Amino acid sequence: MRTQMESLGFDSWFANYFEQNNSNGFNAARVTAVNKNNYIVSNGISEIKGELTGKFLFDADSQIDFPTTGDWVYVQYFDDDSFAVIHDILPRKSLLKRKSSGKKIDFQLIAANIDTAFIVQSLDNNFNIRRLERYIAMITESNIEPVILLSKMDLISSDKVESKVDEIKKIMSKILIIPFSNENESGISEIKNLLTPAKTYCLLGSSGVGKTTLLNNLIEEDVLETNDVREKDSKGRHTTTRRQLLKLENGALIIDTPGMRELGNFDINDGLNSAFDEIASIAEDCKFNDCTHTNEKGCAILEALENGSITAERITNYIKMKKESEHYNRSYHQKRKHDKELGKFYKSVQNQNRKNK
Repeated sequence: MRTQMESLGFDSWFANYFEQNNSNGFNAARVTAVNKNNYIVSNGISEIKGELTGKFLFDADSQIDFPTTGDWVYVQYFDDDSFAVIHDILPRKSLLKRKSSGKKIDFQLIAANIDTAFIVQSLDNNFNIRRLERYIAMITESNIEPVILLSKMDLISSDKVESKVDEIKKIMSKILIIPFSNENESGISEIKNLLTPAKTYCLLGSSGVGKTTLLNNLIEEDVLETNDVREKDSKGRHTTTRRQLLKLENGALIIDTPGMRELGNFDINDGLNSAFDEIASIAEDCKFNDCTHTNEKGCAILEALENGSITAERITNYIKMKKESEHYNRSYHQKRKHDKELGKFYKSVQNQNRKNK
C-alpha cells in the first residue's frame, strides 16, 4: 500500500506527519476530484466516493476548511472498501486559492499540494502580461514553482513568438517559458521532460487557451472532452467543469482546472513581492513606510517611473493588485468576525430557549 501511496505523492513529509498524528487508526487517501455532494479519493490502488463526517461539516468555518483536489485526508473505509468517510485534512504543503467570482468575499479553492503550476496563455488575443502577473502573484504566494506555457505558436511567425517571449522575460527573467502548439505538437516534448513521477502539477489559464487539449497530448489519448474556440473573439467555452487529478503514463500527477474569467487575489503580500520583485526592492527606498506610490514626495517608485526603470503599466497593475488584495483581505476578516458574532448570538438564544422550557 505504501508504494502505491508514494506514487500519488505521499512523500516522507506527509508520511511522517500521518504516522505521528493518526491516533484513531484511520487510512490516508488523496482527493482526486470534488463533486457537488461528495469527493473522489484514491489510495493509489482504487478510486472511490467519500463523504465528510457530520463533525467535519459542523467544525468547518469557511471554504478553506473543506477538502479540495490534491488534498491528503484521513479516511475510514466501509462496505468492503467501496466507500470512504473523510474525518480530517492533513496539513497542506501548498494551496492555490482565489477570490470567489462576483461580489462574494470568500475564498475559492483551486487545488492543494501542487509542486509546479503551468500558466497557459495563447499567443493570439488571449496574450496578456497583466494577467500573467496576477497568476504569478497567486502561485508564488504558495511557494509553488510557476512555468509559463504559450500555446498556439503555430498561428504566428517565429519572430513574433520570440518577441512575445522577450516581452515576458523583461519582467519575469527567472521563470521558464515554453511556447508550444497542440496542432503540430511543437514544444510538447519539452513540456513532457519537465514532468517528474509522483510530483503534482496543475494547468491554469482562461478558457480556450488549449489546456485540455494539452492534457490530452500529455496523456497521449483523447480522454478529456474539448470544445472549439469562438472565432469572433478567440474566447473558449468552459470544457473542464471540475478540478480532477490525473496520473500520466510516466507517473507524474496533473490537475486540469476550469477556465478563469476572473482572478481576484487577496492575502498575497509575499506573492506580490515575488511577482513584482524589482518594484518591491525599489519600494524599500521610499521615504515613508506606508507609501501608496501615488503622489508622495520621496517615493522611490515614482522616481523609477520617471526615469523609465519601471513601466507605467507594470506599476499600475502592482498598485491595483495591492489595493485589491488589502480590500478583499480586510472585507473577508470583517465578514468572518460578523459571522462568528452572529453564530454566538444564535447559540445564546438556543441556550436560553432550552432553559425556559
